[in-house]
Amino acid sequence: MFSQTRGHMLHGVLLIALFSCAAFYIGSAEIFTSLSISPMIIGIVLGMIYANLLRMHLPATWVPGIQFCSKRLLRIGIILYGFRLTFQDIAAVGIAGITVDAIIVTVTVIGGYYIGRLMKMDRDIAMLTSIGSGICGAAAVLGAEATMRTKPYKTAVAVATVVIFGTVAMFLYPIAYRAGVLQLSPTEMGIFSGSTLHEVAHAVGAGNALGEQIASTTVIVKMIRVMMLVPVLLILGVWVARRARKASAVHSGEKGKVTIPWFAFGFLIVIGINSLSVYLNTLDTPMGIPSWGNSLINYIDTFMLTMAMVALGAETSFDKFKKAGAKPFILAAILFVWLISGGYLLARYLAPVMM
Repeated sequence: MFSQTRGHMLHGVLLIALFSCAAFYIGSAEIFTSLSISPMIIGIVLGMIYANLLRMHLPATWVPGIQFCSKRLLRIGIILYGFRLTFQDIAAVGIAGITVDAIIVTVTVIGGYYIGRLMKMDRDIAMLTSIGSGICGAAAVLGAEATMRTKPYKTAVAVATVVIFGTVAMFLYPIAYRAGVLQLSPTEMGIFSGSTLHEVAHAVGAGNALGEQIASTTVIVKMIRVMMLVPVLLILGVWVARRARKASAVHSGEKGKVTIPWFAFGFLIVIGINSLSVYLNTLDTPMGIPSWGNSLINYIDTFMLTMAMVALGAETSFDKFKKAGAKPFILAAILFVWLISGGYLLARYLAPVMM
């Protein structure tokens, strides 16, 4: 009986893996690579197509495998994401980039949540949208979802807002900079782009369009912003526990437990391992992870995160998007305006003082 159940679960995992392979194949098309649209984004779209057109034709016994991908595999993918980052990145960009990043993340996450409350939005969607806009797009939304354990359709809605406004910004920044609208030096432009663009892919795409000098600063500042996912997830875990405690006190008098997102610590440990590896590779006798090994890990990690996105999409119907309404996109638009205006002012007036 146990082996049969495990076999059914494996069917669900293999189904998601098949969709993920399709997402990678589609994502390799020139139109998607030129737009810096990652397989993760394509994956959630394929998952939603499956949820709305095909799911009723497949065995219900495959569902545990899909849920395994959207939960367990997701956490492993977030941990391995740390191999893209190093503590040396922080030293490279200096206190100016760190400070601007910290202000952007803090104001976007906290401000976005309370604006959502004023709009009488679903609290989970408001928080996920704010974290996705404030930190690193879909990967941040996935990390927050793993901590909050909210409904998959809410995650899909938040990811959709990030994709739309992040893609617009990726094209808008190079055009505005070359037209002279953004009166920033190359370093300031790098700080502005890295601290405000939604996805890592968006930062890479915009950076390449802006030139090599700006691109390097953009990516480093963006990666520091990604590191800030760890403290945000830890605070989020406490917030979720307090909310659960209040709810349980009203209904049963029980106390809510603090959910510690253990994968956030794993993410931090992996960053430390990667940082040590980079240092060891600078020695006369390199002893760290070779570049091809790091590339392989990142490829596997992207595939895992794509599987998680497909699985989340597979649990999201278009009816639930209608249920969420237009408010999440209005909130994302407000945050988009803040990121551009606030990020510009910080990069132009605060960053030079701290360099």
